[in-house]
Formats: sequence, structure tokens, C-alpha cells
Amino acid sequence: MRATIPKARDHNMHFHQFYLGCLAHASYLIADGGEAVVVDPQRDVDQYLDAAKTLGVVIRHVLETHLHADFVSGHRELAERSGAEIVFGARANAAFPHRAVRDGDVLRIGHVELRAIETPGHTPESISWLVSEEGHPSKLLTGDTLFIGDVGWPDLAGARGHTSEEMASMLYDSLHTKILTLPDDVEVWPAHGAGSACGRNMSKELTSTIGMQRKLNWALRPMPREELIQELTSGLAAPPRYFPHDAELNRVGPSSLSDEGPALLTADTLPSGALILDVRDAGAFGARHIDGAVNIGLDGSFATWCGALLPFDAPIVIVADDANSAAQAVIRLARVGIERVAGYIAAMDDYPTTPLAQLTVQELRDQSPAILDVRRRGEFAECHIPGAKNIPLDELPERFSEIDREHPLAVICAGGYRSSIASSLLARAGFTNVRNVQGGTEEWQRQVGV
Repeated sequence: MRATIPKARDHNMHFHQFYLGCLAHASYLIADGGEAVVVDPQRDVDQYLDAAKTLGVVIRHVLETHLHADFVSGHRELAERSGAEIVFGARANAAFPHRAVRDGDVLRIGHVELRAIETPGHTPESISWLVSEEGHPSKLLTGDTLFIGDVGWPDLAGARGHTSEEMASMLYDSLHTKILTLPDDVEVWPAHGAGSACGRNMSKELTSTIGMQRKLNWALRPMPREELIQELTSGLAAPPRYFPHDAELNRVGPSSLSDEGPALLTADTLPSGALILDVRDAGAFGARHIDGAVNIGLDGSFATWCGALLPFDAPIVIVADDANSAAQAVIRLARVGIERVAGYIAAMDDYPTTPLAQLTVQELRDQSPAILDVRRRGEFAECHIPGAKNIPLDELPERFSEIDREHPLAVICAGGYRSSIASSLLARAGFTNVRNVQGGTEEWQRQVGV
């Protein structure tokens, strides 16, 4: 949904947050005196250009707080289409024309000053931007350094030679010698909210203040350096598979998105070796789908699961209800660096199809098959069906060998979205006795109370 941008007034800073819920990603436009900057833009950039046109301003700079790993940025395309200059922290070593800034460097638009504050820790090149009006600091754009209620964990996808402990130590310094020295009334505006893979316990709130975070954020309470390092590195999981890919794309500069929608394919024009990606909901996929298709529904965490599970080098063919859904899938795939979409299929009549067997919770209780729970380890630890085996969805493709191919298998998650993905992956890998549990553990708890 496009944001409604009010008309700017002369010598009055306009500040707007754009929030992309599916990636829990926040980007920003700041305008004053006929000029603007955009901070951490998403891959598809029309909304920033539309906002600038509405405000009657020229985008002068595209600022990046760091080399994002969880999404592909639109910095290159936005700069090309607006004439703006791209600005990165000097340690990013971006491989395209840009301005490299260091601690204390200043940009100005109208009467607004943006001061670069080097805040390494999440990544080595992380920059926070302090926004001041007429000498008074009012806002801090923290990227992935400081979230609302949390901090960015050491991003090993972009650490480039640093250990997680070294990154966490850098973050301690960034928090205590840079961010916490700012006035309590400075507003905090991060690049992500709850649901992002860049932190652990982020608040659903989209903004706060330095003073409130000083009181409420666990990572800002007084503590020795070693305690923060321990907290940030204990149980630190490997980054999702697509993080290094996306970080490198952002460093070298991604290509511009095409204005053309995906081509409608037929059985005769289907490319050899294509992966069929069915983006319909789990119910429609379960009723009938093309043999070998992978189901990742548009209505869930589509982009992040595609990035975690799909190849970057194979052609993708989308199965969707209509052209609009297919086009939306293409954009959301591009946001995580999956760009080889060959086209889409709207009708399955010319293809071999099959259903995905479904189980109700009552049938699961009556039949007692082997149960594969594909939720995260923490979810599984809180509660699970007795006897269930836990393999988190993002680990499943590498752990097929741990699953009995002959025994009937019921696949379950919290509500049915992830289990449908997992069931489709298993079927594609040759498992022939797989059934998806409708309603998941949430329905099991309602009926059984475990």
C-alpha cells in the first residue's frame, strides 16, 4: 500500500517512515527546503519517487546504514532514477560510485543536518544517522544497531574476518560511547521491527526515544562488556542461507527491476529444469497442484522462506491464481535476491497434478503416524505433541536422511503454513506417504490441551 504523503511546507522538515510488513523493514524519507534523502530503501522504489513528486522535492542522497543481508536494497535503482548520490559507511567497500562517509561527516538538506555516527557491531560498516534541525538533535536512524527493545545481533554474514565476540564487543562500544551519550529526547528510528531475522526480541513498536530505551531495552542496561558479549553470542545461529548472497548483491549493486510483468507460460514454453513455485494458499495447494511443485504461499512470510529454501541459480516458474498475484510474487522474490523468474502458470490442465493429503487433528490422534514438527526449536521446546520429531523448516532440505521414507508421516507446524511448505519439499524429494496436519499445534492445543 502506498503511503499518503502530505505537502511539505517551506523550512519545515518532513519525516516519513515507510514500513514493509512482510520483511519487517522500515525505510525513511526526510525532506526540507526542496531537497530530500531516502534511508535504507526497499528494492522496489516507486513509492519514494512518488513521495518526492508529491512533496515537490528532489532526492539528493540515498543513505544506507549498512550492507543489509536480509533484503536487497533499491539504492542503485533509486539513484539512477532520481539522480541522487548513494552514501555508505567507508568500511562497506561498495563496488559502485558512492560517497564513503566516516564518523562525524555531515550531509545537509535545506535546514536539516544529518551527521554520520559510526556504530559497528551488527556489521563492521554500520552507520547511524543523527538528524538535527537548527542545531538541535531530534532523531537517530539506527539501522540494525539499535532496535526498539533489542539490538542487532552480530551479523556473521557480513562480519568479514571478525568473530562474533569481536563484533559484539564493537557493539558494546557503539552503544555506550556513541548512542547512550545522546539526549534522552532523541527519537529512535530503526530499520526493522518485530519479526525481522536481524534481532531476537524486538518490540512491535516502530519508534521510541533514547530515554525510553535506556530504561526498557535489555541491552542498554548497565552491564560489563563481557556480559553483553555473552548474551549476544550464546546460542547464535548461523545466518539464513540467503544473507551472504543479499549482502554481496547490496555491495556490488543490484540490477534495476523490470517494469514488465512475468510472462504467461504454457507446457510447451516451460523451461527445462525449472522449479515450480506454487504461491497459492495451503488449502488450494492441498486440493490440487502440479507434481513436484513447492508451496510457499503469498499470504505468509513468503519472501523470507523463499530466500531460505529456494535456489538462486535455477529458473523459477510461479503458479498463481492470476497475473497480479504472479507479479507480486516476482517483486517479493526480488526483494530477497531471487531474480530468475521465467514466468507463471495460471491453469494446470496441461500438467500432471496431484493432491497433498491432509489430516485433521482428530485423524492424527486416531491414526498415530510418525510426526515431523517443523517449527523453530524454541517453539518446539515450549510445547509439542509427544513423540514428535523436530526438524526446523529451514534445516529440512539438509536433513531428509533423518526421516523414514516408508513410514506414514504427518507434518505439523503452528498453523499449517510451514507444514505445507515442508510437505511439498518432502514430496518433491520423493517421499510418498506425507500428510499435512490442518490447523497445526494451535488446533491440537485447542482440542487436546497439550
